[in-house]
Amino acid sequence: MRLKLVPENTNWDFFKYRTLTFGASIVMMIASLALWLTVGLNFGIDFRGGTTIRTQSEQPVDVGAYRDAIAPLGLGDTSISEVFDPSFDDDHHVAMIRIQAQDGQESISAETVTQVEEALKALDETVHFTQVESVGPKVSGELIQTAVLAVAAALAAILFYIWLRFEWQFSVGAVVALFHDVLITIGVFSLLQIRFDLATIAALLTIIGYSINDTVVIFDRLRENLRKFKTKPLIDVMNLSVNETLSRTLMTSGTTLIALIALLVLGGDVIRGFVFAITWGVVIGTYSSVYVAKNVVLWLGVKRDWSKPTGTTGNQFANVDA
Repeated sequence: MRLKLVPENTNWDFFKYRTLTFGASIVMMIASLALWLTVGLNFGIDFRGGTTIRTQSEQPVDVGAYRDAIAPLGLGDTSISEVFDPSFDDDHHVAMIRIQAQDGQESISAETVTQVEEALKALDETVHFTQVESVGPKVSGELIQTAVLAVAAALAAILFYIWLRFEWQFSVGAVVALFHDVLITIGVFSLLQIRFDLATIAALLTIIGYSINDTVVIFDRLRENLRKFKTKPLIDVMNLSVNETLSRTLMTSGTTLIALIALLVLGGDVIRGFVFAITWGVVIGTYSSVYVAKNVVLWLGVKRDWSKPTGTTGNQFANVDA
């Protein structure tokens, strides 16, 4: 007996409340933009600047203990990770400690570095610092610009790809949905003040890829059904297409969320922001594929056929009223 998340033949009206769902999406986008501009993002060391310290010790690195030892110093955002290398000896244990730039300073002071070293030596006397490097605001600003360009380039490439594969109405709908996903995700990060760093940018690009995959699957079924049902109203063909791909959508999203929730709970603080962004992205991306991308296509209207039947001449395209 097979497990079924949805019945084989569903006939749910996904567009019954399309005005309400699309309106809610617009409100969430405006609220996210307002939060971004007023509250701002809790930038991590990658974007804020700070100091990276490389430590070496004879005892194994305990990331949690290191973090607890440094926490009383009140240095703000601190990232600690262990470095693994096959060339290391058995008593060669290395960690990377990244500390955000303090107010009014491009990097932490020598006195603060000494305090960090003393705190770690109280935990393990064999700890010593082999390298101390600082990243100033200029480099961090360049990283922000590069991150914005990366997201914009991804959206532009997807716009062009969908335009070539389908029609311009589909490409507009897909990009609006992706912009919706990215903007609302940024708004959630601003509202909850979750650390926003380069890992989050990677998560945003992952969200874009996941969301467009789900959207293209439904678009492809929609194109097939538009050729099959030439007189059926566009909204009915869209509903049919979403219902036919519903099982696949829920299975893909559901299995992905199971893995992500496990990482979110058990993965630790280092990857929590990254995993949270992707988890939220899977949810909002699935929603936008149906309630944003399809609403835009419905509003713009599409052509009934993309091919010219053999042996016929003339334009076979017929516009459909949205």
